[in-house]
Amino acid sequence: MNQKTLKIIFLSYLLVVLAGAIALMLPFAHHGKLAFIDALFTATSATCVTGLIVKITPESFSLFGQAILVLLMQIGGVGYMSIVSLFYLFMRKSLNIHEKNLAKESLNYANHDIPIFLRKVFLFTFIIELAGTLVLALRFSTHMSIPQALWQGFFHSVAAFNNAGFSLFRDNLMGYQTDATILLTIGALIILGGLGYLVLVELHAKLMHQRFMLSAHTKITLVGTVLLLLSGTLLLGAIEWNNPSFFGHLSLEHRFLNSFFLSVNFRTSGFNSLDLSQLSDTSLFCSTIFMMIGGGAGSTAGGIKITTVAVLIIATLHTIKISNQPPHAFKRTISAEVIHRSSAIIFVASFIVILATVVLVQTQHSAFLPTLFEVVSAFCTVGVSVGNGDVLSLSQTFDLVGKSLVVALMLIGRMGIFAVGFLIVGKEKIKHVQYPEGRIIL
Repeated sequence: MNQKTLKIIFLSYLLVVLAGAIALMLPFAHHGKLAFIDALFTATSATCVTGLIVKITPESFSLFGQAILVLLMQIGGVGYMSIVSLFYLFMRKSLNIHEKNLAKESLNYANHDIPIFLRKVFLFTFIIELAGTLVLALRFSTHMSIPQALWQGFFHSVAAFNNAGFSLFRDNLMGYQTDATILLTIGALIILGGLGYLVLVELHAKLMHQRFMLSAHTKITLVGTVLLLLSGTLLLGAIEWNNPSFFGHLSLEHRFLNSFFLSVNFRTSGFNSLDLSQLSDTSLFCSTIFMMIGGGAGSTAGGIKITTVAVLIIATLHTIKISNQPPHAFKRTISAEVIHRSSAIIFVASFIVILATVVLVQTQHSAFLPTLFEVVSAFCTVGVSVGNGDVLSLSQTFDLVGKSLVVALMLIGRMGIFAVGFLIVGKEKIKHVQYPEGRIIL
């Protein structure tokens, strides 16, 4: 994909964020005073499907403002891919064969007809969010009016499937920490959104046609998702099991339920059913690893993606074993280009996180581990936070510089490292020169 196309996509993405911020600034969109940086932060968090908040959503925004957030979350979760795809459709005639292949590969559409793929994306989104709305609305209707239950169900369904983490309850989902219906429904929506549209389309094709072969990408994503969910549940549950401030008041089954919900949200979304400020330092650090990994490529989730980490692990094991065969997974060879790209993504992402954490610790005078947690949550568009002492995120305590940096992190994380890097650096000019191999000792 050429640099001009990426510039248009990036500018249109910024336009959506700015339009959302301006809409939230309208007098009938919010209650009380709302600084523009807070409106911009909220609009960015919704569009980048992050979930970090510097204003209490149900108290600070009117019904119109909440509707704006729903629209931004939907655009951020589904619309970004659609924008990229539509630009590809409009501009593919002006691209050469190599650029067309790169564009299709970057969209994970290599073996699909894009218009048909897009129709399936919108259809699956509609069906999944509708199902989530109905289940949540039925549960909410047991203790609130039907219209209110429908709106709550719809808002939380959209936020969950798009991995955004916004909630219309002041304490997020802490009031439902023993409600298996609410937590499991929202957890299922988050997982489905975090798998990626390509995976959903292939799973549907497999269900319809038993002979359909799942791609290596889908297999790695499914296996990686299951392993991460199980390991996260067991690890976080074990670490916090005897923490009286966290799990102490819960029964055995509710501890497992909330451990699972923590594992789901630490990778992809920003909902919380417990007070995360009570987490131990060990849990906070381990959680940053899960957040960095994130969800599936081409999904509503953030992070460096499951496939990126899986490719690097496979390549590392292959290098250690000194095998005479190229790295492979599920009887499919992994190309050197994919391995190099995975290494670059992890290196650049780690550098950005470390740099941003150091800058915020020094400029905002905040503690290191909570700041690292906040930075990773923003950059990987997760949305969890240890908080500001109340129900808002730690970012609420930052000044203009700090909040602006977090906004930039969310935008970079949602756009993708390679997209932003290519936008800044551009494509290297083709040189018909091949240098001799240098001898480098590792």
